[in-house]
Amino acid sequence: MAKKRPQTKAGKQQLKDSEIPVVGAREPCPCGSGRRYKACHGRAAAQAVTELVQRPFEGLAGECDWVALRELVPAATVELTLKGGLPEGVPSVTLATVLPMAWPALRRDDGSVLLALQNDTSSGDLSRDLADTLQHALESEPGSPVAARRVPADGPRLQDLLDPEAAFEPVVHSGFEFWVPGAENATPEVSASLERANEAAIPTTMLSGVDAAYWCETPEKNHLRWVMPHPEEQLLDALARLHAAGTSSLGEGTRLVGSFRAHGLMVPVWDLPSAMGAEECEKPAAELAERLTQALASDAPLTAEERRARGGLTNRQVTLS
Repeated sequence: MAKKRPQTKAGKQQLKDSEIPVVGAREPCPCGSGRRYKACHGRAAAQAVTELVQRPFEGLAGECDWVALRELVPAATVELTLKGGLPEGVPSVTLATVLPMAWPALRRDDGSVLLALQNDTSSGDLSRDLADTLQHALESEPGSPVAARRVPADGPRLQDLLDPEAAFEPVVHSGFEFWVPGAENATPEVSASLERANEAAIPTTMLSGVDAAYWCETPEKNHLRWVMPHPEEQLLDALARLHAAGTSSLGEGTRLVGSFRAHGLMVPVWDLPSAMGAEECEKPAAELAERLTQALASDAPLTAEERRARGGLTNRQVTLS
């Protein structure tokens, strides 16, 4: 969070909406007026908070992977391409799942920018929040983290800043060594911090044969979580057709256990045996993708058995965002 501004004898300070720190509604306003925040600058800030955007990454290249990196993947990075190219003094802009100390962004000593995806944000439009943080990082001094700030309602979104034609290619890491250039030479304190972060991360692998499918390992069983771009009703019908036909699994010992919604997209989830690694998922996932494509193309009414299968899938849905 941004630090509160100290009160001064000069009286009420002028704050821009974009600089208003996130404070409790009943706390004193950081401008020094003596009034509660909700009765002072909080009124303008409340008007600036946008309504919830159900699909904040819609229109971006790799929308499904944006959702996966936001909700599913512990450690990953993606090189981002800005419209019009990089500003002078900024060699690269990299999206990261998380950064140390939950920083929203970081301007490194060499001028490069790391933008964190999994942080909490202040408005209902995640794309606008991230775009504001990115702009703030591009303007920050090298060697400094970027603090959170309230985002103006009319600010740009990621769709305004990123090149829609550029590839979005996530790199999933086994740990968070990407935080520190030359991690092998890090100080003992930094090494200990990295070790704690790495121990908390669930081992995750992105499949190469299908889009936005991520295998993960847990102590009791493994899972495949697959972010899909299809309209929800159409996808539920298609999965129900496969489930009723007994072809919704990824092979022996696997099963489709349900799905959840995240940022406007559906994420079906399969349970896998603990012995089934990511490589063993590649072929059955590709074959399932072919069956799903055929099922999505069908417009025949669901049979009674398919309707029951659909009801079971719907009952096992949850919404993350």
